[in-house]
Amino acid sequence: MRLLTDATERLDAHEYPASTAELVAAYGDLELDFPEGSETLGEVLDRAGAETFESPEAARLALYSAVGEAAIGRKGYSDRDPTALGEDGHEQLSF
Repeated sequence: MRLLTDATERLDAHEYPASTAELVAAYGDLELDFPEGSETLGEVLDRAGAETFESPEAARLALYSAVGEAAIGRKGYSDRDPTALGEDGHEQLSF
């Protein structure tokens, strides 16, 4: 099972500046497993568009912002968000 941490470790080890095409050529076949499926690092980075990354941090941010819906688990779920106006929410518990 490959996680985003595997992808970020590889991006961190790469020499920069680097283009999206260079990163896809080097690591694009890396399969990333998500809660609701998987996709390759190349598929994710292709969504970020043609960029030149000046640092590993810039490449990581592009990766995190371009992952698909399969990476987020339960869509729209949060146990911290307040109930929307006009909806009956769950009873508040105090610990």
